[in-house]
Amino acid sequence: MSDKLVNFKAEFFKALANPVRIKILDSLRTSELTVSQIRDRLDLELPNISQQLSVLKAKNLVTARKHGSNIYYSCSDKKIFKLLDVAKQIFNNHLNDIQNTLSEL
Repeated sequence: MSDKLVNFKAEFFKALANPVRIKILDSLRTSELTVSQIRDRLDLELPNISQQLSVLKAKNLVTARKHGSNIYYSCSDKKIFKLLDVAKQIFNNHLNDIQNTLSEL
């Protein structure tokens, strides 16, 4: 595997290493949203959302589109949702393993 690819993967996962950024991406699954709409859905402070959107935008995980006085954010690649879904499956598998271990005790 090339160093460029390894570095890309490392930077990509760093961008996902914040729970707020993952929540933002999940909120963008079905439609593009403004910062205010994201705030209302996630019940988080506006500066925090803006800061995390900035990181996601810098890493090309979200795109922004201005319409009038609003800026609409959307996920730049819908395959990110598949990755988040796989992470959820891994989490569920982990929980199942723990439950099985506890039931054996």
